[in-house]
Amino acid sequence: MLIFGNGCFWCTEAIFQDLEGVEKVVSGYAGGHVENPTYKQVCSGTTGHAEVLRITYDPQRISYDELLEVFWNTHDPTTLNRQVNDVGTQ
Repeated sequence: MLIFGNGCFWCTEAIFQDLEGVEKVVSGYAGGHVENPTYKQVCSGTTGHAEVLRITYDPQRISYDELLEVFWNTHDPTTLNRQVNDVGTQ
């Protein structure tokens, strides 16, 4: 299992779900100071959370390096507080 913080989780969740060897993708939040925040709370930028994906995969079918390659091809770390349609600190 691994966790990627990549901005808009809905935009990238489907990409990882379609990879052979990925068993499960769960969207959620990491960090922050509000317990069990709602999507609306996180989008407000006041909770300190980041949108993340928890990916469970079979390393015999897809490697960590292959998953990282997909991550870097779907995530641009040079666009501060913006990933695809997602804008904000989350």
